[in-house]
Amino acid sequence: MAAMIRVVLFDLDDTLFHHRQAVRDGITAHVAATLPGVDARPHADRWDELEELHYHRYLTGELDYLGQRRARARDFMAGFGHSFADDAAAEEWFEVYLREYVRAWTLFDDALPCLARLAASGYRVGMITNGIPSFQQPKLDTLSLAAHFEHVVTSGEFGAPKPDPAIFLHTCGLFGVEPSEAAYVGDRLQTDAVGAASAGLTGVWLLRDREPTAGEAAAASGVHVVRSLDALPGILGA
Repeated sequence: MAAMIRVVLFDLDDTLFHHRQAVRDGITAHVAATLPGVDARPHADRWDELEELHYHRYLTGELDYLGQRRARARDFMAGFGHSFADDAAAEEWFEVYLREYVRAWTLFDDALPCLARLAASGYRVGMITNGIPSFQQPKLDTLSLAAHFEHVVTSGEFGAPKPDPAIFLHTCGLFGVEPSEAAYVGDRLQTDAVGAASAGLTGVWLLRDREPTAGEAAAASGVHVVRSLDALPGILGA
């Protein structure tokens, strides 16, 4: 495999960027500021669940991007007996949350060292991320990631999200390589690693902090599994 791979593509959220921690820190701070006396920490799991639920509805086309934000805000605040008068009020609440989320942005400790090692070894590097450019690009700029990537492809701009093979094939085309000459690294088994493998790339599943379920282990049989980005160059031969 090492002789074949010329391009390494990455997911962003919870692969390089510590999205989940920023989400939890952001909602905790937001609730503390807007609902005095309420401890948001017991509700952070519910916010995570609502993100998964409604962002999936966005990816399948059931909701637009702002619609999934409004749905998350409404469902979360309904748990406190609060409802929004209109869409604008829900969006304003979400914008306040976003400011706290942005304040909590961090990279995983292994992100920049991995990118530096790949570059030093001659690999070309790119990114495929589900989302819209106006939301994802500031992360790259703020966290000093942008300069590491030759091409960044967002599902919102391309028109199809991972795991649609089209977005993987499109990105390989931007680099001028065959899918077999590219690897894709992400934290989601089906969306990232299996999706990439189904498109002909080498899929790498980044599983940081838990053991795979029996079903996941079976589904991951056709991809590589790493516990840290520190292990990625070894897989590629970098």
